[in-house]
Amino acid sequence: MRGGCVVAGAAVLAVAVASGPAAGADQWRPRPGSLYISDLPTTESWRAAPIARGWGDSYDACLEGWPEGRPEVNVWHRDFTTAETAFAQQKVVVFATEAEAVAFAETTRRNYAGCADRPQPPGVTATGYDHGVVDVEEGATLQGMHTFDADAQERPHFNYLWGVGRDGDTVTLVLWSSYWGDPPVAAWKKTLRTAVNKLY
Repeated sequence: MRGGCVVAGAAVLAVAVASGPAAGADQWRPRPGSLYISDLPTTESWRAAPIARGWGDSYDACLEGWPEGRPEVNVWHRDFTTAETAFAQQKVVVFATEAEAVAFAETTRRNYAGCADRPQPPGVTATGYDHGVVDVEEGATLQGMHTFDADAQERPHFNYLWGVGRDGDTVTLVLWSSYWGDPPVAAWKKTLRTAVNKLY
């Protein structure tokens, strides 16, 4: 899709800041709790794929060049879609130590916060938003971005929301994008809070 940032595959999300025990672990731990369709904003009619192991194949906008060495076990994702206008995804990763989780969450937040400052394709302008913190467990933040493509014949506007939350050694990313309407900031903060609360 054309916009301020390219929606990249899982190979691009080299998001772990640590390459220690979490990256090298060979045993899967019990999966933390994940979002249900009913936890997402009711402004959209959602459907969901099953929860699956791994980072998933899509929706990692703007994360090119992140440190390599992400963990490949104790990672789960779930995709949510509407008929045509919106996409969402939850990623959950459990680290070997809380320190690794803290570093990962902060690196993730900084990278999302810098998305709008990165070079854009010709004709595309991007505006970033800091939607603030969500008071839940060890904390959560919500970043956003709007892009406008002056050369697009259709769907010139895209909105993104990137939520990052942590509970102990576990981090969840709760991601949303759409080319239709305003981003559901207040509702997505509620979804982010629910996602963190449901981890354990």
